[in-house]
Amino acid sequence: MAPTLFTACNTLPPEEVVPPKGGLSVEPAPTLFDSPLALPSGGAGLFISFEGIDGAGKSTHIAGLADAFEAQGRVVTLTREPGGTPLAEKLRATVLGDPMDALTEVLLIFAARRDHLVNVIAPALLRGEVVLCDRFTDATFAYQGAGRGFDLNVLSTLERWVQCDEGLLGDPAGNKPMKPEIETVIEPHLTVWFDLPPEEAAFRLAGTRVPDKFESQPVEFFRRVAQGYADRQQGHPERFARIDASQARDVVWQAVLQVFIGKGWLS
Repeated sequence: MAPTLFTACNTLPPEEVVPPKGGLSVEPAPTLFDSPLALPSGGAGLFISFEGIDGAGKSTHIAGLADAFEAQGRVVTLTREPGGTPLAEKLRATVLGDPMDALTEVLLIFAARRDHLVNVIAPALLRGEVVLCDRFTDATFAYQGAGRGFDLNVLSTLERWVQCDEGLLGDPAGNKPMKPEIETVIEPHLTVWFDLPPEEAAFRLAGTRVPDKFESQPVEFFRRVAQGYADRQQGHPERFARIDASQARDVVWQAVLQVFIGKGWLS
């Protein structure tokens, strides 16, 4: 089935649906369009995010996918979160390097996300490019929500505010929305989740670099983060593709490639 870029932002579940402080059962927002967006081809932008705990091996396969899309004549924008713009990269350095309370951390992450959407992601999609983004909002729900126990109601509210289209993309496929003048949330067409046991991720990271404040967290933190990703997949199954990242690198690459071939985005 063709992907849908938007979900209805003012029809997300009310606060009482989302349990506070670490509960992760979230109802998915309804799809905005009554017919799916056209398959990305011939100028239609494609937004793909990549998720997983630190050490899951995302970066290698993101680069490989960029090469695969470019080999088929697509223009690719490689980016990351937090980051992707000069302002967002400054905020990234602050978030990863400075001590702060959870609310300050979340607000900085979403501020970086808004700048990233306005200045990189939305313009690239309007140009018909393939946007490959290392982490997006699912990471915030997994790390800050599940990992740090931050209130999911606040995260959901910020998601609606920060990712509302507000004319950034319009209706790229010419489809009619279910309701006129409805606000919409920008989200990826596809999220590739590299699922790896936290113990194995810690072993892979050991001694590879100086850890930032998240990478230096104990294994129990990453168990909560991994569960957060699993809950996000359960809430958005149509958007997620789970990859078993514990396999050999070439096996993981073939699994990733098959996801995109299966959707008709690569051949």
